[in-house]
Amino acid sequence: MAVAPSSQEQKSNSGLVTALLAALLLLGGGAGWYFMQAKAAAKSLAESGAAAPVFMTLETFTVNLQSGTAEQYLQTDITLQLGKQAHETLVRQYLPLVKSETLMILSSKSSAEILGIEGKSALSREIADRINGLLPQDGETPVVTGVFFTSFIIQ
Repeated sequence: MAVAPSSQEQKSNSGLVTALLAALLLLGGGAGWYFMQAKAAAKSLAESGAAAPVFMTLETFTVNLQSGTAEQYLQTDITLQLGKQAHETLVRQYLPLVKSETLMILSSKSSAEILGIEGKSALSREIADRINGLLPQDGETPVVTGVFFTSFIIQ
């Protein structure tokens, strides 16, 4: 024979159910707010005319570094950030020149010059400036706006 729950147990169960429903309501409202904010931010970005960044990955470079004693090598992967989507076609047209110039710059360095953060930053700026000097510019926006090392190994 089943025993009927006491009124105290019924009150405690209804309080638990109420608390769970309130928690679900809060979670649902929070999730809804979050997704609405993300959608509004994306719409604002689209309306402002700001374009998504354009990146172009070059092949892996492996070069001998300048050294006074033992041979040292640099292996690096480089990604270019371009000013706009149309610049990718331009870089592809001049790709042999871009790669050759980048190779010359990398192989002219010693490990001491490029080992630290400052050296890598200077190298990044030098590559961007040299590539921009090679390519025809089409206005105020430079073709290459950033050079990023996604892998950088000196051995």
